[in-house]
Amino acid sequence: MNENNYGEFIIKKGLFITSIFSIFVILIILIFIISQAIPAFQEYGFLQFITGMVWSPSEGQYGVLAMIVGSIYVTFLALIMAVPLSLLCAIFMEEIAPNKIRLILKPVIQTLSGIPSVVYGFFGLTVLVPLVRQSFGGTGFSVFTASLILSVMILPTIISVSQDAIRAVPGEYKEAALGLGSTQWQSIRHIIFPTALPGIITAIILGIGRAIGETLAVIMVAGNVVQIPGSIFEPVRTLTTNIALEMGYATGIHYSALFGTAVVLFIIIVILLIIANYIQNKYGLGLGASR
Repeated sequence: MNENNYGEFIIKKGLFITSIFSIFVILIILIFIISQAIPAFQEYGFLQFITGMVWSPSEGQYGVLAMIVGSIYVTFLALIMAVPLSLLCAIFMEEIAPNKIRLILKPVIQTLSGIPSVVYGFFGLTVLVPLVRQSFGGTGFSVFTASLILSVMILPTIISVSQDAIRAVPGEYKEAALGLGSTQWQSIRHIIFPTALPGIITAIILGIGRAIGETLAVIMVAGNVVQIPGSIFEPVRTLTTNIALEMGYATGIHYSALFGTAVVLFIIIVILLIIANYIQNKYGLGLGASR
């Protein structure tokens, strides 16, 4: 084996070991969470746990359905607000913006991704909560306020990954479209965007993961009331905030039920990833066939 082949062999084995180690770490974490949650599932029942409407540890009630619905409400409302803005910004920066504008926007977006969650939460608590209270009534602590904060937090992720997907589209596609008489907008709409769609869906997947897993900022602005909200201007508690709020003093079955909440959160994320990957593969294969 010559020196080049030996180096390639070492790199391949190193990458393989790294991949296996990553899977091993994930499995260890998953096994630990499930093992800690089993006592609650055995005593309370898994089906009752995920369908119960009441979370009252003092009364032995551990239903997380309201928090499941709350997490989904907050996440998808944040996506509704963030995705269109993110995609338009990514298209503008990659296809339309002059270099000077691009050089200004890029560090601004990178700065947004580097701001700590507590800063977002504090801004929401001191600015957005009073503003929502004055504009729409209620306490201001609501699904809408939490989603608004999350939409800003996931913007950099979706914009950056979408930009990479758009940049990866071969330049020949755009040149061919323009050569056939298409306008710039037509080439973006019918050629560049559809071709980059699998990468854009990946960006949205990452945004979902960031939004549904966010804790600190949501604690500060969501109101943390265990209920299925009747409107987006009512308070809500998510699965992540429930764990963060109560883990510090939980014991016994209550402690185990919080790990059960983590298991439910993990299941939701896996389901969302399966759905998103199915859509990504469907569109990716369709685009590959069309090309």
